[in-house]
Amino acid sequence: MKSESPAQPAPTIGLNALKPADGSIRERRRVGRGPGSGRGKTAGRGEKGQKSRSGYGRKVGFEGGQMPLHRRVPKRGFRNPRRREYSCVNLGSLERLEPGTIVTPEVLIREGIVRKLSGGLKILGNGELTKPLTVQAQKFSAKAVEAIAAVGGKAEVVGDRISEKR
Repeated sequence: MKSESPAQPAPTIGLNALKPADGSIRERRRVGRGPGSGRGKTAGRGEKGQKSRSGYGRKVGFEGGQMPLHRRVPKRGFRNPRRREYSCVNLGSLERLEPGTIVTPEVLIREGIVRKLSGGLKILGNGELTKPLTVQAQKFSAKAVEAIAAVGGKAEVVGDRISEKR
């Protein structure tokens, strides 16, 4: 019969015992330290030329002195830095809301109709609306205002949030 020994406590691991896995850390290769190292004399940079010199670094898009592509291709168009991108919602999407709801951008995000609002909200007149809703947005199409008023709702233009923050 075997003699039973008392249970050994599990060894505790502390921050002082942490070390990288075996073989994961190597010493840095020291180049240019004589012929015995295998990387002496030119230190793996080849012979002469721009790439062999210290401080080497070409500009992005440099093509050896040839006119770079980004300068050969003509400029086209204009990008307005103040252009506002509106999140557009059609009236048909508002049909799932309860009658009498005050539709704000926050309600549309909560209901999953709009994911996020970057520049504001615009309501478009596509689809059919049968319930009276009070819709608050930064912009409305003429057809949307007409359709909302036809079912007894209200289209309210709210202040432009982006300009209020500036």
